Amino acid sequence: MFVCVHNAGRSQMAAAWLSHLAGDSIEVRSAGSAPADQVNPAAMEAMAEVGIDIAAQSPKILTTDVVKESDVVITMGCGDACPIFPGTRYEDWELVDPAGKGVAEVRPVRDEIRTRVKELIASLLPRNAPAAPSGLGG
Repeated sequence: MFVCVHNAGRSQMAAAWLSHLAGDSIEVRSAGSAPADQVNPAAMEAMAEVGIDIAAQSPKILTTDVVKESDVVITMGCGDACPIFPGTRYEDWELVDPAGKGVAEVRPVRDEIRTRVKELIASLLPRNAPAAPSGLGG
């Protein structure tokens, strides 16, 4: 679960990266404590540059139930708006808010989110055993 204030930039990019990099291995959600009317156009453009389309996404309201159903909650500047439940893993990613910024300023945020999402995936999924070299085995 990725949470930011408007669910229009950071959390949308993080959810898209996680879906793109982990496929169906991890269920992905995102929401905002005060959702915007639409996804940030600069975030859409920055993600499109790396082949990920988030244009069909829409900001969603953060609810207690969706947090309760999540094993991991990543907050990005939503402060105390996110409910806390025992047994849930919480992380706060301090990232520049892309609201009102152009695509050139959003690219570094996009890339930092990708790095953090890759680290998150590594912490959530067990490492796959290396495949046997072709031509070996039975």
